[in-house]
Amino acid sequence: MKIGLFGGTFDPVHNAHLFVAEAARVELGLERMIFLPTRGSHYRSGPVASIEQRMAMLRGALASNPHFAIDETDLDASATGYSADLLPRVRARHPHDDLTFVVGGDSLVDSPWQRFDVVLANLDAFAIAPRAERAPERVDSLLATLAPGDREKLRVLDLPALNGSATLVRRQLARGGSIRYLVPEFVARYIAEHGLYRATPDALAHAD
Repeated sequence: MKIGLFGGTFDPVHNAHLFVAEAARVELGLERMIFLPTRGSHYRSGPVASIEQRMAMLRGALASNPHFAIDETDLDASATGYSADLLPRVRARHPHDDLTFVVGGDSLVDSPWQRFDVVLANLDAFAIAPRAERAPERVDSLLATLAPGDREKLRVLDLPALNGSATLVRRQLARGGSIRYLVPEFVARYIAEHGLYRATPDALAHAD
């Protein structure tokens, strides 16, 4: 089976997440896209919503797509939050499947990935979705630093470059703005019902 892997804190999950995951699934001919929520990020401020709240929003957002699934491995108390530690565990559960990790161009260029060789060793492909605020040449320059064998696994997806982010959603909420059409209706209702992301310094922090 050809499987896509899509990680993040999902604080909250938003429509750009869902579009990239589905568009990548179709472009790459994947049979399933597995979302990999993480407890937090090593390189950004920690999530505002709790694990339980983020998972509730993610489950509700994915419910209508039969090709979407969730793997909670990186939510374990023992999880390090590093993809190099997570992907061998995912690979062990899918030893005969074709695995493609899908990331945003900003994540690849701006985050100091640890043991990137281990990440690639556990994947069949590594797909990069463009972001509107990231120049394509920055991704190209990074690819040029990789060994030929590793570079062959990387692919830049032919998708529209989007600006949508969890930071934008949280900032809109913190300033009392609308998030309609930025997030699925289920997520918007959940946020309103639970009073999430109100005007606090953490709500404005950057953690997609």
